[in-house]
Amino acid sequence: MNAGLEIRSLHAGYPGRPVVRDVSLTVPAGHVAAIVGPNGCGKSTLLRAVARLHRPDSGTVHADGADLWRLPRKEAARRVTLLPQSPRAPEAVTVAGLVRYGRHPHQGLLRQWSREDERAVREALEATGTAALAHERLDRLSGGQRQRCWFAMVLAQRTPLVLLDEPTSALDMGHVVDVLELVRDIAAAGRTVVMVQHDLASAARYADTLVAMKDGRVIAEGPPRAIVGEALVKDLYDLDADILRAPGDASPVVVPRAVSALPGGRRSSGG
Repeated sequence: MNAGLEIRSLHAGYPGRPVVRDVSLTVPAGHVAAIVGPNGCGKSTLLRAVARLHRPDSGTVHADGADLWRLPRKEAARRVTLLPQSPRAPEAVTVAGLVRYGRHPHQGLLRQWSREDERAVREALEATGTAALAHERLDRLSGGQRQRCWFAMVLAQRTPLVLLDEPTSALDMGHVVDVLELVRDIAAAGRTVVMVQHDLASAARYADTLVAMKDGRVIAEGPPRAIVGEALVKDLYDLDADILRAPGDASPVVVPRAVSALPGGRRSSGG
């Protein structure tokens, strides 16, 4: 397999507090991997270590065959891009202006803005359905529209590895589907996508590989249909659930079991 991302024996954390413990992971080019697990299990720290925003204590990260932490900063930026959970844009920036930022790693003293850059921006806007918004201010758009514009910037950067930290947070159901369909489009173009996703059902439906983390370690990895079961949900979230199969593609759907209101059962503390 053509490995877009290879992580080997990665340890990362903060002084006196290990967070990511001995993680190894291979994601082929053109595949989507979704990292799931409870809050504080190390998902975002792992993503930041891959994105060169948090230096690992040990281990290696290879993207498109190159050791990311040994590359010059700009060369690494041409191989991997990260869309954080709550990205911030310059004040009053237009959509086209935002998307152009994706081409900055390709600029230099001997290479200024080119037709290739213009084409990359145009194609990114078209692919995300945001071309009609090109001259609008980003801060005047809806949350779903803004997220599509951020995806356009990611596409314009044209890196072989794309990292997404909770790309559907705070979006309604319709926009969640739109964004996850965009994720599949990115992978279909041959790029490797690794995303942190809180919603286990959507992660299972849209990812080729599910990576379940707990206490900084990978406790399960593989095709969602093969690994998502009652035992995994209980282990990750201390939650009793039924696992159903979605019509059409048989992807796993997690349905939490109702908690008994009889004596001995847990009751809601709300009034």
